[in-house]
Amino acid sequence: MPYYLKIKKLDITTGQSNIALLHEDEAIRYGIHAGDKIEICWGDKKIIAEANTSDKKVKPGQIALYKDIWQQTSIADNTIVEVEVLERAKSVQAIKKRLLGKKLKYQDFFQIFSDIASGVLTRTETTYFVASGFMHSYTNQELYYMTKAMAESGEMLKFPGIIADKHSVGGLAGNRTTMVAVPILASLGLTIPKTSSRAITSPAGTADTMEVLAKVSFSADEIRQIVKKIGACMVWGGGLNLAPADDKILKVSYPLSLEPYSKMLVSIMAKKVATGVTHLIIDMPVGPTTKIPNMKIARSLEAKFKYLARRFHIKIKVVMIRTEDPVGRGVGPALEARDVLRVLQQRDNYPTDLANKSIHLAGELLELTGKARKGQGAHAAWQALDSGAAWKKMQEIIKAQGGNPNVTPSDIVIAAHKKYINAPRSGRIIFTDNKTINVIARILGAPADKLAGVYLNKEYDDRVKKDERLFTLYARTPERIRLATKALEKMSIFKIGH
Repeated sequence: MPYYLKIKKLDITTGQSNIALLHEDEAIRYGIHAGDKIEICWGDKKIIAEANTSDKKVKPGQIALYKDIWQQTSIADNTIVEVEVLERAKSVQAIKKRLLGKKLKYQDFFQIFSDIASGVLTRTETTYFVASGFMHSYTNQELYYMTKAMAESGEMLKFPGIIADKHSVGGLAGNRTTMVAVPILASLGLTIPKTSSRAITSPAGTADTMEVLAKVSFSADEIRQIVKKIGACMVWGGGLNLAPADDKILKVSYPLSLEPYSKMLVSIMAKKVATGVTHLIIDMPVGPTTKIPNMKIARSLEAKFKYLARRFHIKIKVVMIRTEDPVGRGVGPALEARDVLRVLQQRDNYPTDLANKSIHLAGELLELTGKARKGQGAHAAWQALDSGAAWKKMQEIIKAQGGNPNVTPSDIVIAAHKKYINAPRSGRIIFTDNKTINVIARILGAPADKLAGVYLNKEYDDRVKKDERLFTLYARTPERIRLATKALEKMSIFKIGH
């Protein structure tokens, strides 16, 4: 039976699943225990929250909501709400099955993703589900069910005709090729509604970096309007109701940089299904310090990508590139945005590796879609970049997303505090550790602090002299610089040989 209580707003953010606080005596009277799921209704709105209790922060007759909830719902203090205890979610039983190694069906996954998206499952329960992907491998059929369920548990954003996309699996420092390739492709007539995640295991995702130049949070209707007018967009997928469970899964993955390959596959492909992608290039960097350490794992993932693409009638090519080095010089949202602008505007000091890889990937997608003949895609992509057509299209995208279309690399603000790290001896750089670059950039504050990061003054195979600058640390505070410097006593970004 329902109970009626008054709302109290707490000025505290938990960063957890929805939590509501009841007075201890009241909770006992209503038979509500800490951890129980409750439904809170007012007018035509409702939310699902996890009950907690207190004898100080809330009075009898009140139910307190943390900032995480009331900022999203715009509910007023003293609003009278109806509260009802919910039964244990069916999806919990499905997660238990998965932890025990049993296979799940489509309906199991749909229930899990729906319950994650609606807040029925807590952060802890969601973490158990993510962890189950490490404990027991998913079959191809389960991956298909998961992808279909994740896409169909949210909004499907469809566009007519050929819909192209290019997606990197991540794990490589810099590598902001999407922000160069998308305007190249759109300038050549492809429709490319690009939705991206924020960083999980790296100091910046495409959405984090694009946000330096323009807004990335839009409704589905706003995206439709931008794409109809411009032919492309670069937005944050978590701001939409596209595969809505994915963003909450990302939040439990983020603290430990926890991202099993199965989750990565499903996350990528569910977004493509939800946006109606018909042609897809997957950029898969392979190297000892990247997310994909060797070609054996890369080929296994390639086979799974192709299986899922075939099931959803998506034409796909997986580009596996062995790499020893980051792509671009900047690592961190603002530094990477500066690199992107230098390439698109063809500045004298643009990073050629970022330009070359972007052109290669764009060329592959032009050939996959039939916009260019086999072997001619990279040439067409280079012409679009060299002629200024790609930058003109990027200006249209930035303007449509509320940014300054006349932005230059020198307009990008970098964190105020910096420190140069110099070579301890002369020699040649024989190894670059991507994982260390990512760790140091995150210690400096990236991606939450968009101005922080690492700028690589040298790269793999360069010859350096003793005391010559290797890289530069950027942070908002001196404390962050000191923390990163301390970490560099135990780890190295570059290995210098003879």
